[in-house]
Amino acid sequence: MARIAVIGVGYWGRNLVRNFSALGVLASVCEPDGESRAMVREKYPDVAVFEQPEAVFSDLKIDSVVIATPAEMHGALARQALDAGKHVFVEKPLCLDVAEAETLKRLADEKGLVLMVGHLLLYHPAFRALLESVKSGGLGELRYIYSNRLSLGKIRREENALWSFAPHDISMILQLAGTIPRRVTATGAHYLTDGVADTTLSHLVLGGNLQAHIYVSWLHPFKEQKLVVVGEQAMIVFDDTKEAAEKLLLYRHRVGWDGAIPIVSKAAPEPIAFSESEPLRNECQAFLDAIDGISHPPSDAAEGIRVLKVLEACQRSILQGTAIDLEA
Repeated sequence: MARIAVIGVGYWGRNLVRNFSALGVLASVCEPDGESRAMVREKYPDVAVFEQPEAVFSDLKIDSVVIATPAEMHGALARQALDAGKHVFVEKPLCLDVAEAETLKRLADEKGLVLMVGHLLLYHPAFRALLESVKSGGLGELRYIYSNRLSLGKIRREENALWSFAPHDISMILQLAGTIPRRVTATGAHYLTDGVADTTLSHLVLGGNLQAHIYVSWLHPFKEQKLVVVGEQAMIVFDDTKEAAEKLLLYRHRVGWDGAIPIVSKAAPEPIAFSESEPLRNECQAFLDAIDGISHPPSDAAEGIRVLKVLEACQRSILQGTAIDLEA
């Protein structure tokens, strides 16, 4: 059985601690903040608590490390963990640089270690059902995908809305399309902190005639987390703010022709059933299954690198004001 150490017990790290504890594999936690360490000791009295990550890396009883620190620390901590012979699950993004991510992947491959990225929505049962519908051809040829991830907060000052929100949407779109974009064009605007975009709009040109856009913002009057997939034969909406019965809806709308005049035939939405489970629990279990060689996670290092390539290209497009071409 794996023995997991979680580095970082902030807003999201606490959820990872909760899940790995419930799975019976949490051995230690590392956190520099004293109040957070006290919380862990009180809530998880059987778990070792450290202040510095070096104590985790040198602990021979720990075989796997989960990193939930600020993004700028991901690359260095992942490298240290891999050098110490530990399997690594790092929250998104894998790191902030594609070249560094490729180095981390090579290191993990050379050592035979798992390197996995926390792209949570790939483990959402509703998205898994959506992906299966697309792969089975139920929508026909894909035509367009758009994703909105909007809310009022959580506002950040160290990373912009693109890097904070869009990795979720990029990872889903790349899974659905089965390829990275040929070209991206992105725009952004900052209102609260100079140089930190509060809202961005990214347009992706993918394989064939498929295109997509991603709109993210933390300055929006209400929460919206909606992925719309438009196919030749049908459309699916994944609305993560809805209850399960309305979270994943199929629309069999059709567009026909009366001579040169397009005729729209609308259909009532049909709920798509999926088995409910906590996405984060699924993701944590996928990491354990990868360590045990049971299955390969969809958010492996290669997938993390693809997402980083798109993020980097979108960021360059925002800064340069031009479209950016990508290599497969």
